[in-house]
Amino acid sequence: MQPNRTWLFVPGNNLRRAGKALNAGADAAILDLEDAVATAEKVAARSTVAEALTHPRTARAYVRVNALDTGLAFGDLEAVIRPGLDGIVLPKVERAADIQMVDWVMGELEKKHGLSPGEVDLMPILETGRGVAHARDICAALDGDGRMRRVSFGAADYTRDMGMEWTIGEQETAPAQAEIVLASRIAGLEPPIDTVFAHLQEPEAFRASCRRVRQMGFQGKLLIHPDQIGPANETFSPSETDLARARKIVAAFDAAEAAGAASIQVEGQFVDYPIVEKARRTVALAEAIAAGTGDA
Repeated sequence: MQPNRTWLFVPGNNLRRAGKALNAGADAAILDLEDAVATAEKVAARSTVAEALTHPRTARAYVRVNALDTGLAFGDLEAVIRPGLDGIVLPKVERAADIQMVDWVMGELEKKHGLSPGEVDLMPILETGRGVAHARDICAALDGDGRMRRVSFGAADYTRDMGMEWTIGEQETAPAQAEIVLASRIAGLEPPIDTVFAHLQEPEAFRASCRRVRQMGFQGKLLIHPDQIGPANETFSPSETDLARARKIVAAFDAAEAAGAASIQVEGQFVDYPIVEKARRTVALAEAIAAGTGDA
């Protein structure tokens, strides 16, 4: 298991900022060739991103390429799929065929650069009405072959596409978010990654957003500023209290199961297989976070 709590965007045409983002404490950094780069600089930014991928880092390195309808996506993929890249973020995905086409291209480029098939991850962003409407087909597009482990949601383009007002409370995006969580589960993917939060001067509202989507079933959040890393990492990590309780549940259930019981009480809570499985996931996530950060 890898923690996927925090995904920090950084403009792909700025080598210094890319280096800082890759070592800022996020689980992954997304070097952006799409919205964060001016049209006139998009092609030149590819070489900057390729160089950034060779530098030391503490985060996994992803690249957001331009959308398929821009005429830039193939050149982006060709420039950045090489050793050192962890994954591709594909924006504005609307059909399963989008995923299947990009998967084939990525496979050919992996062969060219001596990478193993499926070594480079693919994370689509569902951020249009059509994309959300086709979420179940998109999530099932690769039929569990391993390259597409999770999807993400983009509220800025989604609300623009739908003619919605994107409010600080985000109530208008809840139906789309719920559908993406459900589609991910049906397809056997990991829980999805939630949208960025654009109100940089509203830290409490950001924390509330993180809590809300964690409760909905998201495992992490896209970020647009390093100050968002700490609060999001905290929210999407098990608390000490959660971890202690999860370990107690697992230990008690293991002892009961060895004695032939599959339903017990732990401190007044009924515990059976679904409850203990959730507790095991909590422990596994905490251990993965500790292994990556040195934290207890």
